[in-house]
Amino acid sequence: MERLSVDQIIAHIQAERPFHAVAEDYSFTLKIDDYVPYVCGAVHDGHQFREELWDNCLHTEYERWFEEDPETKNMVISHPIVIAGCDSRFEYDLNRAPESAIYEDAWGKKLWRSPLDPVKKQRSLDKHHNFYRVVQALIDQLERKHKSVIVYDMHSYNWRRWDREVPVINLGTKNIDNDRFGAHVESWRLSLSELIIPGGIEATSKINDTFEGNGYFLKYITQHFDNTLVLATEYKKIYCDELKQIIYPEVVHAIEEQMRDRVKAHATAFYNEFSR
Repeated sequence: MERLSVDQIIAHIQAERPFHAVAEDYSFTLKIDDYVPYVCGAVHDGHQFREELWDNCLHTEYERWFEEDPETKNMVISHPIVIAGCDSRFEYDLNRAPESAIYEDAWGKKLWRSPLDPVKKQRSLDKHHNFYRVVQALIDQLERKHKSVIVYDMHSYNWRRWDREVPVINLGTKNIDNDRFGAHVESWRLSLSELIIPGGIEATSKINDTFEGNGYFLKYITQHFDNTLVLATEYKKIYCDELKQIIYPEVVHAIEEQMRDRVKAHATAFYNEFSR
């Protein structure tokens, strides 16, 4: 892996060079082994939180972890193109628009002891901006090469908040073209429902049951690119103990192993239909 500036990363993309990189400021990683017509993203995978913000933050390290999406990068790590955030959504949220990317409060609790210094706030917003410069360059290059692209937008959610049974996998589709892509949404939902999960957990999968796909990552790509489908794929946190902050690596591994073939097969079917 190389440490590269955003300009260097974009130059690599435009030249279609394979590379593994971390951004110069360590805010995100991008792996490209081959310029295939699909991307795996994990914008909430990160847990880093700048030291200069520590004393001003009212949320504990555990409270931040609870709301992040740990292991979502590892669920798709074997695929040729993987982009993932390294920083916590509590510093800036890559799945929100710039004007709301820095929280004032989070999940009913005030986030900062005192308002953020404008310089510190801008430092975070610059990271957000640079991430989307790379997203723009990446999807643009892939659409030019393949005509159509599919993005698997990986997330997780805290099932303990719900007072009803919730699905193991939820697909959020409110902000995509369902008339055009609906069959591929359903085939993805069906494929995920066939996952075999350790512990005898049934891989229930539903559409817009808990979340509707309102994230900025999906919206940004959908609004800027006519031929790219983003599938917001949310896993119930069956792969960890939310209260004890323990990851279950056997569950993460089982999901990742099965996602290797399922993502590739689904992306191939999508490409075969929309690349003509």
